[in-house]
Amino acid sequence: IKPEFAEAHNNLGSALKDIGQMDAALASYRKAIALKPDYAEAFSNLGIALKDIGQHDDALANYRRALEIKPDLLDAQTNLLFTLTYTAQSPEYCLEEARKYGRMVSKIAASPFFTWSCAVPPERLRIGMVSGDLHNHPVGHFIEGLLANLDYTRIELFAYQTDTQADDLTERIKPHFSEWRMLHALNDSAAASLIHADGIHVLLDLSGHTGKNRLPVFAWKPAPVQASWLAYWATTGVTEIDYLLTSAAVVPEEQRSHLSETVWYLPDTWICFTPPKLDLPVASLPALKNGYITFGCFQRLDKIGDAVLSAWAKILEVLPHAQLQLDCKQLGDPAVVQQQRFRFQQHGIDPSRVAMRGAAATRAAYLARYADVDMMLDTFPFPGVTTTCEALWMGVHTLTLAGNTLLARQGASVMMASGNENWVAYDIRDYIDKAISFAGNIPELAASRAGLREQISTSPLLDARRFARNFESALWGMWQAKMPNNLHAVNK
Repeated sequence: IKPEFAEAHNNLGSALKDIGQMDAALASYRKAIALKPDYAEAFSNLGIALKDIGQHDDALANYRRALEIKPDLLDAQTNLLFTLTYTAQSPEYCLEEARKYGRMVSKIAASPFFTWSCAVPPERLRIGMVSGDLHNHPVGHFIEGLLANLDYTRIELFAYQTDTQADDLTERIKPHFSEWRMLHALNDSAAASLIHADGIHVLLDLSGHTGKNRLPVFAWKPAPVQASWLAYWATTGVTEIDYLLTSAAVVPEEQRSHLSETVWYLPDTWICFTPPKLDLPVASLPALKNGYITFGCFQRLDKIGDAVLSAWAKILEVLPHAQLQLDCKQLGDPAVVQQQRFRFQQHGIDPSRVAMRGAAATRAAYLARYADVDMMLDTFPFPGVTTTCEALWMGVHTLTLAGNTLLARQGASVMMASGNENWVAYDIRDYIDKAISFAGNIPELAASRAGLREQISTSPLLDARRFARNFESALWGMWQAKMPNNLHAVNK
């Protein structure tokens, strides 16, 4: 009807991206920009699609172009920050970019709250959780066990869901919340007013700069104490967020200055994995029947940068019979698979040694794929967290590389919390050497695989009761730390 309708081409690009047709999505975004060269939102969306196929520099260039056109485009700045986590930019640079976002949202929040109507002293702390991922998503999988073990004589939970997606996990966790509020149809001011009226003591952001976040709401300061936790692995840059909940394994003391938030340490681990409610036994080591090692990586393609491929090439060169298995949503697009084959060739890896599969239809089918690999090779500087936990549950170790940023140490923190510190490498040479060494001892791999699920089941990574006590203590500690100086709450 209207072939030159730029907005329709932009929206078509987003729909195509969501169903994994990346080449077509890129073409639609570029068509929108050709029709409307000052279309900032299309540049930002093009950047997201480029990030999803691993073209990080091009993605950043498009976000910056969007911000040149429209300097107050929050989506472009938050997308830029998320993409920076995939790169090797300095912590100082990333912090400054995050602070830019913080200044943007503070400027929008014209009249933030300075007094609150939460009960003082509280018998139970009212805790708000703001998230768009309260369903079968990594966030949902990590909080389910925690919610089942909290002491509700000390804590009262309020959910603030930022979208409409719901499923069986949503229904399982809902009873743990006193109230379940929907924010998706509210603007930031109205959402902040709703939260403020609930008398929340501590408001938790469970998104950071990931999709469906409502970080601008936090700039209104609807709760006297605000913290970020779980879904994001860098600073938010939002001045009004007081704390970042993490662990010393993730943010060493000397790196606290890389964050706009004050670090609040949880002991042992900053996350607790909820085991899948599925009857999936640990499979025997594939190499016992195959006669060769199959490495696996189930990370998104945008995490597999050139440095990762270079390291894998060196490992496969030393182990000429080893194979590599990649599984992720993007590989459901044949055009993307062909692009990745070309990338492997460029790095000296024979594409015939690399099997690529798209997303599995169900979580059970996805977890069953771990039976096909002997050990996982993590990505860097953006390692896995959920995939690493799932691999451990399925009896598969992950070799991870500990970097020097909050993000880059996530995989290491998981392996340490699970009692598998020897699977952490500390530089690329160590990563390559350990991969070759572990792959050269098939009997040891088989033995450790057989006992891995039982071993991690008693570790802090899966001890939900212990984690819940630590989590409660952290919430009360943050609240009490804010009370003496700048809190003027109203008795209720």
